[in-house]
Amino acid sequence: MLRRITQFFHLRNIRSFVNFSTHQSPKLDSFPPNSPNSNIAAPSFNLNHASSQEIYDRRFMEYDALLRECVSRNHVKAGQTTQSHMIKTSYVLRGYFGGRLIVLYLKCAYFDDAQKVFDEMPHRNVVSWTAMISGYNKSGFYNEALHLVVEMLRSGTNPNEFTFTTVVNLCTSASQFECGRQIHSLIVKSPFESHIYVGSSLLDLYAKSGKIHDARLVFEGLPERDVVSCTAIVSGYAQLGLDQEALDLFCQLQREGMTFNYVTYACVLTALSGLAAFEHGRQMHGRVLRSHQSFYIAVENSLIDMYSKCGYLVYARRIFDAMCERSVISWNAMLGGYGRHGDGEAVVDLYCQMKEENKVKADGTTLLTVLSGFSHGGMERIGLQFFDEAASAGGVNLGIEHYGCVVDLLGRAGQLERALQFVKEMPLEPNAAIWGSLLGACRAHRDFRVGKIAADHLLEIEPENAGNYVMLCNVYALDGRWHEVRKVRLLMKDKAVVKEPGKSWIALGQTLHTFYAGSQSHPNSEEVLYKVGEMSDRVKAAGYTPDLSSVLHDVDDEQKGRALLGHCEKLALAFGMMNACEAKPIRIMKNLRICVDCHSFAKFVSQVYRRELIIRDKSRFHHIVNGKCSCSDYW
Repeated sequence: MLRRITQFFHLRNIRSFVNFSTHQSPKLDSFPPNSPNSNIAAPSFNLNHASSQEIYDRRFMEYDALLRECVSRNHVKAGQTTQSHMIKTSYVLRGYFGGRLIVLYLKCAYFDDAQKVFDEMPHRNVVSWTAMISGYNKSGFYNEALHLVVEMLRSGTNPNEFTFTTVVNLCTSASQFECGRQIHSLIVKSPFESHIYVGSSLLDLYAKSGKIHDARLVFEGLPERDVVSCTAIVSGYAQLGLDQEALDLFCQLQREGMTFNYVTYACVLTALSGLAAFEHGRQMHGRVLRSHQSFYIAVENSLIDMYSKCGYLVYARRIFDAMCERSVISWNAMLGGYGRHGDGEAVVDLYCQMKEENKVKADGTTLLTVLSGFSHGGMERIGLQFFDEAASAGGVNLGIEHYGCVVDLLGRAGQLERALQFVKEMPLEPNAAIWGSLLGACRAHRDFRVGKIAADHLLEIEPENAGNYVMLCNVYALDGRWHEVRKVRLLMKDKAVVKEPGKSWIALGQTLHTFYAGSQSHPNSEEVLYKVGEMSDRVKAAGYTPDLSSVLHDVDDEQKGRALLGHCEKLALAFGMMNACEAKPIRIMKNLRICVDCHSFAKFVSQVYRRELIIRDKSRFHHIVNGKCSCSDYW
């Protein structure tokens, strides 16, 4: 044993025998030395006066330093060499070093080596269990990781705060939310419930599972909050589309003196994109600049998305052009902005620029964004040609969304029979989005035969989606088939399907004014309704005729006309006419598709009052100038 220790210290420094150069393989021939009579100078450390503990400690430090460097440089060969030397010197592979080797092998995707080290460890501690679970989780082997969690608990090993954090993150990654809730019950019984990392992972779990109330309870229960936990809860609200709640919470945390990082700002900008709150977004942009975090590419991408969804493409393009480095997400955000605004030519130009620069490879989202841009821009022929070329070129797997764009392109062109045949022959199983797109095209072109086929499939796939029933009612109402409308509404009642209430909002300064259909919840409701009536009289004199088919109740025409005046788009438009500067466009947002009658009403208003209108609905932007809309009356 002493001879082996002496041999070990003749190395002087183990690291000198392992070449960590990124350009060469490690020099393994001299490690370990073949003879104790090596020419390498012995360390000044005097073995004759060294105790066994001192020798052990020195050897521990040498191995520890070497394995740390192996892990930091992902140098698996050097790690294997170190492990071999430990075995040859009969150094017991304790939990500490075993854990380091496991981390190294898993980082480098040497799963068999990691599992072998783990299996051969005489005593597995919480560190080694955590390392194995974390490694499998990061590599996407969720089932293996979950199996290890069960084994660890059965072995009697008590998890620590890092283990709980790792396991909760695993449940989130694997979408095993019920399993995560069970782990939470174990955490409550442990001393780590109030640990910041554990709490942050729990609120991320609940937020991503749609349980934002539970996430908020975890957040409020944290004894102290850091930027990670604050970002997780704000992100949770934003991801669920609860944009106002995300903004309110951010403002509250800001008042409390919380500091934020670039990830937080990216999440808040996402929420502002959903709200289309331009003034808030511009202020947030200024805050990001003052915090010197605007150079993060994630923040720049979020700014592009925010400005484009607020209707300010000039600002979005200015940021895009000024970027030092662009990722594929940057290109997709800018392409998507042009597409939502129906600027097909800009989509073509930017995509060609992307291909010419050849710095970033287009992905599936890029192709989807370009196809969608062609559709919104009314460029059916070019869009279909682009899809055919993408399908034949390969390289990117075309998903169901890409085929949905083709259905939309064919539907826009009025080729509904061809679109139906395309759906039947496509290699993927059509989903609700495919049939919904076809049904929307049938509504626009009043094709009731194909529309009925699409509706039957749609209701079979998504029987609880109220939007599908409403779209079918629209198709029947256009043909005056009110008995069919009544049947659909009764079916909705039997299935307890509730239509999402329509709402529109308009920003004046930093205040968002929200209007709901048929509601007088706004403080200025009386004045607004009076203004709607006044506008209606003027546009009727200019040729506007209310589209009564937009009212899905079988009542007399007079009642339908009154109902149309209460649509939330008209309320928001009237409020804008009363308060917005005449020199600037009126910008209105809606959570659902704008109805046919409100779209026609807005076009006449723009013509009669000589106002530019920009309306963003669930589908796209509508730029309305002098009675003409950028959507060409198809949306």
